Amino acid sequence: MANLKEVRNRIASVQSTQQITKAMKMVSAAKLKRATNAIIALRPYATKLKEILGNLSASLEGSSSPFIQEREPNKVLIITVSSNRGLAGAFNMNVIKAANNLIAEKYSEQLKNGNVSIISIGKKTQDFYEKRKYNVIGNNNEVYSALTFENVTKITDVIMAGFIKGDFDKVEVVYNRFRNAAVQFITTEQLLPLPKAEEAEVNTDKKSTNVDYILEPSQEEIVEQLIPKSIKIQLYKAVLDSHASEHGARMTSMDKATENAGELLKALKLSYNQARQAAITTELTEIVSGAAALNG
Repeated sequence: MANLKEVRNRIASVQSTQQITKAMKMVSAAKLKRATNAIIALRPYATKLKEILGNLSASLEGSSSPFIQEREPNKVLIITVSSNRGLAGAFNMNVIKAANNLIAEKYSEQLKNGNVSIISIGKKTQDFYEKRKYNVIGNNNEVYSALTFENVTKITDVIMAGFIKGDFDKVEVVYNRFRNAAVQFITTEQLLPLPKAEEAEVNTDKKSTNVDYILEPSQEEIVEQLIPKSIKIQLYKAVLDSHASEHGARMTSMDKATENAGELLKALKLSYNQARQAAITTELTEIVSGAAALNG
């Protein structure tokens, strides 16, 4: 049985850890509220805009917009959205696994030819793919220090410019879609070229509807302004979804860690009491033996 000093040191260590996990849970809970409000406010707008453009794409056949032109996916860009910090359970590893599965199942040939590039929004996936010698483009980890549409748009502008130049033929984004603090869904979406109506229907699980739009001022104006804006909104939504999911996952993980620390403390205190009882019993036995020897 461990001696009393060792058990006391372990109890103090676990109590210190429990205080940290409690504090982290409270911080994540506060940040989760703000992050949830942001994604809830944006999601209906982003979903409706995607639906409109999905339906509108049928009217844009033959359009000159480069963002709707299907090409053979010889060069692929995967955007992984993770976090800068850990201690969030399987949050970051789920993104990495999903991205690896996507590459293995759809783009294995492109990977062999060195035509798979990665843009990581979040330090965890950035470090993972850099260590494995993937072609990681840029460093976008500072976006979380000021998570605004303008800052995310800077990343989207680089992606769109690369798509126009032919650096990428297809762009997909992998992220955690937020549902609630305890549930996040790994989601893979095609960002470029803009998915057509049939693809959008599969992603949104909505019934197909035939909508006849009146385009003003002109179809060209819609293509020039609305489509690039939609692409920027979709990536911004993915980052906000991931941001809310991160805090939800961390809050849940820290809550579980706090509970585990409590259970461990109970076991350690029991062990401490048993050790104390054994020490007291030993001392009493020695005293009684000594007294008996003196009397004898």
